[in-house]
Amino acid sequence: MSSYSTSITVLDYEPTTTEFRDAFVHGLQQRPKKLSSKYFYDHRGSQLFEAICDVPEYYPTRTELAIMHASIREISTAVGPRCLLIEYGSGSSVKTSLLLEAMEEPVAYVPVDISREHLRQSADSLNRAFPDLEVLPVCADFTVAFDVPESRVEPRRRVVYFPGSTIGNFSPPDAVSLLRVMAEECGRDGAVLVGVDLKKDPSVLERAYNDDDGLTAEFNLNLLVRANRELGANFNVNQFQHRALYTGEHDRIEMHLVSRVAQTVRVDGRDFHFRQGESICTEYSHKYDMERFRHLADRAGLAVTAFWTDSRKYFAVVYLVATGGPQDA
Repeated sequence: MSSYSTSITVLDYEPTTTEFRDAFVHGLQQRPKKLSSKYFYDHRGSQLFEAICDVPEYYPTRTELAIMHASIREISTAVGPRCLLIEYGSGSSVKTSLLLEAMEEPVAYVPVDISREHLRQSADSLNRAFPDLEVLPVCADFTVAFDVPESRVEPRRRVVYFPGSTIGNFSPPDAVSLLRVMAEECGRDGAVLVGVDLKKDPSVLERAYNDDDGLTAEFNLNLLVRANRELGANFNVNQFQHRALYTGEHDRIEMHLVSRVAQTVRVDGRDFHFRQGESICTEYSHKYDMERFRHLADRAGLAVTAFWTDSRKYFAVVYLVATGGPQDA
């Protein structure tokens, strides 16, 4: 087999500063104020998230990895031979290495991530680890249409891989929309492999997003640091504090940046006023049971045909196949 390790070219659809500015200003104009969690992931944000995955309170990463280790033969058999693997939000690709190692003759790997520098480092690392695998990185916001590069070898099928619990960052209607995009991307004979964080004791959830080391707080506040650096904003980061709480009504964790004082912040030549205690919502993380997630998948034109979970039922790795078109119900 030919080696593809000589060079890595990133197909670049990275959001521009203008897009970031427009989205940021629009979010601060909302009532209540809300920003998209996808903007957490500049290079520093990506590094912080990788560190969060190792803290004792944050169970999702190590639980998903344990599931993958325990069930990797079944998972790789479901994925099948000679597939093109497309990973949304690839990050450091730790779980992907385990999957690629177990897969039978993967044709190519397409990591998609919004942070160009982090993506390049990850792609280079995987290229070294799998020199006979064609690695085709794409820097893009995967919620926006982008072109998947063609592999040199024709794949038997496409599989979209979406590990972690990122599907929970989307409201249920938006999660359906994203799953529909995945169904279209993989095609009728394709499949989707997605990580799903399951409903559990709220105290476990709140500890996971309020770690004792303060890394999640730093990760959250880094969004303001990024705005200061890239948008010329004048946030006093010390005048905001991290807050994460579970809301049972919506089965989700909400992350906020709470203003400690009444203050005015300037962004893109505009003033935004904060009352003491007023917050910017920066992330939702919805939690599911399998019945509810099956319903989302059905609406997106995907059928759950298998899933693997841990003994505590904290997390699930779910395998879905395209059914030929989205449903209305």
